Amino acid sequence: MHRRLIAWCLLALLLIPSFANAAEVQATLDRSTVVLGETVTLNLHIEGNAGNIAMPDLSVLGNDFDMLGTSQNSSVSIVNGTATSELILGVVLRPLHAGILQIPSLNVAGSQTAPLQVEVTAGNPADAAAAHRDVFMESQIEPNHGYVGQQLSYVVRLFFATSISDGSLEAPQLNGLQFNKIGDDANYSVERGGRQYHVLERRYAVVPQHAGHVEIPALNFQGVAMDPSDPDSFFGARKPVTASAPAVSIDVRPMPADWGGTAWLPARQLSLTLDGLPDAQNPVRVGQPLNLTMNLQATGLPAETLPALSLPPLDGATVYPDKPATTSRNDGPWIVGQRQEAFAVVPNRAGTLTIPATTLKWWNVLTDRMEVAQIPAHSFTVLPATGSSDIQTAKPAESSTVASAIASAPVTAAATNAPWRWIALGSIALWLVSVLVWLLWRGGRRKPSPTVVAADHLNVSARERQQAFLAAARSNDTTAQVRSLLAWARAERPAIQHLGDLRVLLGDETQRAAIARLQQRHYANPSSAAADTKLADVFKRGFVWRVDGHGEEVSDLPPLYPFKLH
Repeated sequence: MHRRLIAWCLLALLLIPSFANAAEVQATLDRSTVVLGETVTLNLHIEGNAGNIAMPDLSVLGNDFDMLGTSQNSSVSIVNGTATSELILGVVLRPLHAGILQIPSLNVAGSQTAPLQVEVTAGNPADAAAAHRDVFMESQIEPNHGYVGQQLSYVVRLFFATSISDGSLEAPQLNGLQFNKIGDDANYSVERGGRQYHVLERRYAVVPQHAGHVEIPALNFQGVAMDPSDPDSFFGARKPVTASAPAVSIDVRPMPADWGGTAWLPARQLSLTLDGLPDAQNPVRVGQPLNLTMNLQATGLPAETLPALSLPPLDGATVYPDKPATTSRNDGPWIVGQRQEAFAVVPNRAGTLTIPATTLKWWNVLTDRMEVAQIPAHSFTVLPATGSSDIQTAKPAESSTVASAIASAPVTAAATNAPWRWIALGSIALWLVSVLVWLLWRGGRRKPSPTVVAADHLNVSARERQQAFLAAARSNDTTAQVRSLLAWARAERPAIQHLGDLRVLLGDETQRAAIARLQQRHYANPSSAAADTKLADVFKRGFVWRVDGHGEEVSDLPPLYPFKLH
């Protein structure tokens, strides 16, 4: 019994690394509805430590699909110094019969995918009537109704049973609709009415701009077909061919009347996350920067439509935002927009630091109702700076000791030393009066211009401090760069306390961006930060101060915090 228990424990320990290295896997289909004879592509997205991953066992699909081919596509992206990789395994499937066909969960790279289903419909009489034609077209929009700002999928298919040497297909254009081509054209073969056709498929993302009934007109194709079997032509007969994709219509609804003044986000899926929060193993101390990253990702919305991300002013910390990063990619027929912004949060006092909750409401177009994405509030303890706790606790002890000594001193001793104390104070006062009289007499003889002298000294000091900063800017010592830059700025604007004050008072966007990069490098890791080769060039002609007199930087992007969870 004991031996069996030990064997099971050893087996569990051996399986731990495999679970730790399992990659994140997601299965998608390029379309959810196909006509019998067409193909559908199953895409397996593998994120993380993909490595060399073989195609999974697809024998379970043999009863419902023919597997016509496979493909692999890998990509690597770097965000905030962290590299992430993605591998996409594509499988071209041709359904064998009509109905709702199931694609079960697959074991890929140690993870299980979610099951999928595809609806396969039989050919209609229009397909049979078109089968005698060498070239014809189809068009489809999914879904055929939606909201203003919602992405719809519009697809055009060109069927041709003969060789085409040249041709052009119109691009859709219509006022009130925004068309964006998605991916590359797909090429495959289908059987219609007992005849084999080659298919060229082109997809567009369609975003309605206005509410109402909208009709996408027919798209025309013009080309040249070749018949190599023509006995009257050495290279084959050439004849012009034309085809038109049928017009399709959609019903566009406006956003709900009670939505309010917040951003209208009609999406198929939306997520809002905050990464980089501290844990018990990595406590935060005063002055130590905390690097947080907020991510907003939406399926069915491009990145440029996503609202700005922000953190509010924090009680007990200063927030330094970085420049946001936005990307848009395609997941089958749908656009996936992502907005990411990093923040350096620097605590300035010990105690409890709270990052308030962030809420963002959006409209789920799949369920046709409003939903709320939320980052809950987080509170954590900020410890004193390293080496400061002993000093802070020693000061009260010293004060109590001095107070006790004063309280316990004999009253008679104070009364005895009182005459000598008054004599000493009188001597000091007479000496100060003599020094003051001498300074006034010396100043009256020289009669310099105090204003000119002070200005000359200031100019000399500013030039010297500018040269010191330019020398530090050509090194990789960010601490020296920050100190010399502030010293130079205070020579011209004495009220400046830190880089945030300097950034607000500057009127040049290039100089403000350079300060933002310097803050990021300084707070991230000063010892290993690389030199900014543009830093000296940006400030070599001096500061460009604001002339409008405003002391605050106004943002034209509304924060997320007015949105509350109901």
